[in-house]
Amino acid sequence: MTDDAHHSGTRPAAWREDLTSGEDSLFADRPEPEQGPAYRTLTYEVTGRIARITFDRPEHGNAITADTPIELAHAVERADLDPRVHVMVVSGRGKGFCGGYDLSIFAENGLSPTVSAQPTTGTVLDPVVQARNHNPWGTWDPMVDYQMMSRFNRGFSSLLHANKPTVAKLHGFAVAGGTDIALFCDQIICADDTKIGYPPTRVWGIPAAGMWAHRLGDQRAKRLLFTGDCLSGKQAEEWGLAVESCPADELDERTEQLLERISRMPINQLIMAKLALNSSLLAQGVANSGMVSTVFDGVSRHTREGYAFQLRSATVGFREAVRERDEPFGDWKRAQFDRPDGAEDR
Repeated sequence: MTDDAHHSGTRPAAWREDLTSGEDSLFADRPEPEQGPAYRTLTYEVTGRIARITFDRPEHGNAITADTPIELAHAVERADLDPRVHVMVVSGRGKGFCGGYDLSIFAENGLSPTVSAQPTTGTVLDPVVQARNHNPWGTWDPMVDYQMMSRFNRGFSSLLHANKPTVAKLHGFAVAGGTDIALFCDQIICADDTKIGYPPTRVWGIPAAGMWAHRLGDQRAKRLLFTGDCLSGKQAEEWGLAVESCPADELDERTEQLLERISRMPINQLIMAKLALNSSLLAQGVANSGMVSTVFDGVSRHTREGYAFQLRSATVGFREAVRERDEPFGDWKRAQFDRPDGAEDR
């Protein structure tokens, strides 16, 4: 026998209700998901139908550490499984979104051991193992390098492979490894003066995520990666990399408007739309692009030029090595203006 009195079709616009609402909900009488762990590199909060993932190392420019991809993937999975959440937004606390990898770990100190929440001793992720694999006088094992870097990619790509929509909110700087994260999101919204790009293609880096051509097309992606030049947020919108750009003082309001509009949609509609559109993107070879780019990123760090940059960073400091790298391109002064203390761009 049917229960017409409690059927959602008897309520006005019931399709706009939360997934947990109504006696006919699959989640009726079920408690909210348990509180998750505290993270070292980011914070996680759900407000209404929006999950907010915020990089939280502002004193270091939200630079990427070994914990970042693991914690990001965990937070994305929490949001994906939470029936209250319709959309996720990833942003950065402080002066910028993300300044890339923390090269006080990855360049200046030769991947010296650091405190991490994840047990890595004796594995391919062991910092001592990776330091030995970056010894300019040693023998490089490219697959040990690939095992490390592919795990960063795997964590960042959780934003693309999540069931629900993901939005990157960019301000200040989103450079180098920070773009590996942002370009995996379904939507990018940014401030007009945001700095977006991958300067390490000038030496010691290839964007491991391999997403530039998929987001910008072949010719424009090559324009950026052949020079290491950056786009402003406004240019990113004009080139189609960002869905929207606005003055910095309007970014919060404009982002909330976008998130609100997305969150009005039923979760199942959002998931189906994302799966349908991602099928086309994945058919372009996103996985293969990431694999090839990750291998080449390793190669770029183990060339004659790459070793020269690594040793220069270790002897005079990363900032001086980057100055020498970027001054001929005329964007060193802007990089210094944009980058807070501790932020690095790889």
